[in-house]
Amino acid sequence: MTTLNTNQTILVVGANGKTGSRVVNLLTDKNIEVRKASRSSDTFFDWQQPSSWDAALTGVQAAYVTYFPDLALPSAPAHIQQFCELARQKGVEHITLLSGRGEEAAQICEDIVKQSGLSWNIVRCAWFNQNFNEGLFKVALDSGVLAFPVGFVKEPFVDVNDIADVVVASLTEPGHQNKLYELTGPELLSFEDLAALFSQELGKTVSFQPVSVEQFSLSLQQMGVPDEVIQMLTYLFTQVLDGRNESLADGVSQALNRPARSFADYVQRNRDVFLEQGYD
Repeated sequence: MTTLNTNQTILVVGANGKTGSRVVNLLTDKNIEVRKASRSSDTFFDWQQPSSWDAALTGVQAAYVTYFPDLALPSAPAHIQQFCELARQKGVEHITLLSGRGEEAAQICEDIVKQSGLSWNIVRCAWFNQNFNEGLFKVALDSGVLAFPVGFVKEPFVDVNDIADVVVASLTEPGHQNKLYELTGPELLSFEDLAALFSQELGKTVSFQPVSVEQFSLSLQQMGVPDEVIQMLTYLFTQVLDGRNESLADGVSQALNRPARSFADYVQRNRDVFLEQGYD
């Protein structure tokens, strides 16, 4: 695939998610037809129901693929393999896959996409900034205490808007095909650093408190978080967030010829939202 014209259709799997919703909006702004697919979209799509994939893939030329809740799940490689095979049968030309840094299962899925016979891109990402206002971390931030089962490991948190910009470039511009972009923010930050940054930018006291895995899991259960999501988060905190990702990557600048957005910029842009949340 070189570049798409506006008469073609791009499938976005996970169209209501943090990255998917932004990709949909950016593609729509380019007057490109988008097929939004998820469990709550007009085009129904569920990774656990392969029978739902056929309609989503029919008549599209490219796809942006996110796996719910995460490629770390044991079921992910088989599903990605089956999805790629069906995509080829349906005449899809290109897949851009959202992946995660330091996740062994995710890298298996990356290899499946690379070997699928399709044109491909991998966007291998650090942890998202937007988890603090659009994800499960929001509850912790609302309380004023970032209570997570992690020590003082640093992570190069990445802005979801940067991810979406790279994804759209991979789907619509020449020169990107068959490349892996590793996306991080411009600095390494511990959760203690984040608490200090939130406190400074918002004028509210936010602290970091390490907790046990058992305490963390129990708090998620009390929030009604599904078991598979709890297992995924526990895996990410206890195994992936072990220092293996304490390095910066330049995928944003490689793909977009501009620097990655900083975490401080993210907080400043969303300051009103954070202050409306409150910290009681």
